[in-house]
Formats: sequence, structure tokens, C-alpha cells
Amino acid sequence: MPADTLPCLDLLSATPAILRGLMSELSEEDARWKPAEDRFSIAEVLAHLSHSEGHCYRARVDRFLAEETPELEPDEAQMHLELYKNGDPEADFDHFEDQRETNIDLLRGLPAEAGNRKALHKAAGEITLSQMLHEWALHDLGHIRQIAEVVRARKYLAGAGPLGEDYQLKP
Repeated sequence: MPADTLPCLDLLSATPAILRGLMSELSEEDARWKPAEDRFSIAEVLAHLSHSEGHCYRARVDRFLAEETPELEPDEAQMHLELYKNGDPEADFDHFEDQRETNIDLLRGLPAEAGNRKALHKAAGEITLSQMLHEWALHDLGHIRQIAEVVRARKYLAGAGPLGEDYQLKP
């Protein structure tokens, strides 16, 4: 990472393409398949990513930039489960992708020093914008991993026949 840019932007920028690649052979039925009742389908993950991109991450970035030490509420994905259940996977992904591109454009235009801006997160305490970008990358990677496991279980495990028997998938 060049010293004059904020951290994590390359990964955050790559996430939509990584996800699109993982989902390239999925049908809508595959996207709505739930590995267990208490687990998210890919469609629900996409709805969550679309929602949190604007309502959590972009909203926080805007507050970091507009206010001196804003107070940030924790993001509670569990509060939005009903919103995630009935989404349109393709529309939600497109919305996520558009928002991400806009957010990366904004972040790439900021000087590296902006990463030192502080906020008071009501659960985590004092945080910097740079720390939030790292958490955003952690969030992306967790959902990339989650979607990859669901794709493995739904799309490829059965097709591997006896070669798949040693895989211990936990989607």
C-alpha cells in the first residue's frame, strides 16, 4: 500500500469481482438455498452487504469526515433479518456493487491522514477511520468465505462424487 493512501482500499475494491466470480454458476434457486435454518442463504448475504454498505459503512465514513469525534452506534445485522429474507439477489448485488464503487472513489480521493480521524464507537470505544477500514475488510472477507462455503456445499460437493467425501464443509 502506498504511504499516501488509506488502507484496505484494494481489497474493498476487489470484493464485488471476487463475489461475482464465486457466484458465476449459481441459479436463483442456488442463491436462495439455506444450508440450515439458522444460516444465511447467499441471497440474504447479498441483501446484508447491500444494506450495510450504505447504512453502516458509508454513513460512518460520512460522519468521520463531517464531524469531530462522532458517536457511532454499533451495527446490529440481527435487527435487519426481515429485510434480508425477501431480497432480489441480483438487484441487491447490483446495488452493493454500485455503492461500493462510489465509496471507493470517495475513499481514494482522501489523503492518508484522514485515516487518523477519530470517532467514539458506543461498543468499541475510540476508533480511527483506518481501524474502521480494516474492520470493513474483515467484514468483506468473512462474507466472501461464507459465500464460498455455501457455493462449495450447494454447487460442487455432490458433483465431486466419491472425491468429495473427505470434505468437511460447514456452510
